[in-house]
Amino acid sequence: MAKKSSIKIRAKAKNGVVTVKALISHKMETGLRKDKKTGKVIPAHFIEEVVCEHNGVPVLEAEWGVAISKNPYLSFKFKGGKAGDTVKLSWKDNTGKSDSLETKVK
Repeated sequence: MAKKSSIKIRAKAKNGVVTVKALISHKMETGLRKDKKTGKVIPAHFIEEVVCEHNGVPVLEAEWGVAISKNPYLSFKFKGGKAGDTVKLSWKDNTGKSDSLETKVK
């Protein structure tokens, strides 16, 4: 059984402009908070890199850090897309974990 993706993504084209909306499930720890029970610092765990590709060509590359909120929502637009094209969103975090998801533009 395939593991459930941490990404939910939608891409919609209108007049040659594609709007991408994505929600990423990730706890995004800064490394500055302490565990209330133990008093120990919770290790940093955050998304460092986000890439979105349109038909295999990068249209967004972002470097994130500890200031991004838990379960981040990302929305952006790019020109040159149409219904049926593929959009792939990928992320990688500071612990080496990663995920990606591909969808068709509607």
